[in-house]
Amino acid sequence: MNNKFDALKDDDSGDHDQNEENSTQKDGEKEKSERDKSQSSNKRKVEQFWRFYSHMVRPGDLTGHSDFHLFKEGIKPMWEDDANKNGGKWIIRLRKGLASRCWENLILAMLGEQFMVGEEICGAVVSVRFQEDIISIWNKTASDQATTARIRDTLRRVLNLPPNTIMEYKTHTDSIKDNSSFRNTKITL
Repeated sequence: MNNKFDALKDDDSGDHDQNEENSTQKDGEKEKSERDKSQSSNKRKVEQFWRFYSHMVRPGDLTGHSDFHLFKEGIKPMWEDDANKNGGKWIIRLRKGLASRCWENLILAMLGEQFMVGEEICGAVVSVRFQEDIISIWNKTASDQATTARIRDTLRRVLNLPPNTIMEYKTHTDSIKDNSSFRNTKITL
């Protein structure tokens, strides 16, 4: 050994490959552990939600004028909320008797991340009215047409809507302007 760094040189003893293999194995175990923790956390959240949800009155059992809001933690069900202000919502008007099934299907799709649009979904609302019920799903970015189309298509699938069902989209900016959630919407088939 000529200097203090000679001891660090590879002597081709095979230990180098073994160390790399152990390091790769540890990295893989770490990733798996993080993935398992995330899945476990999601499972706990779903279980907590179902404990709460099982005690709630279903939308179809309500009379009069009522709204249920289910939003991600930290997001208020308000047009002006930072997460919502550049977004909008898909609106589906339902005949009486369908709200409970559709609401539950929507919640399951949100919990199961079936929309596959990342953090774009803010929350959902079911509005019980005298002659109809209305379900809406709120998203962050109204200007992203590809994402809003994906949400529309997934919504149509998870609610098992007939092809001729009218779906409406309204930006929160427009809602603020006309002070209305459901007037002056853009209709889509």
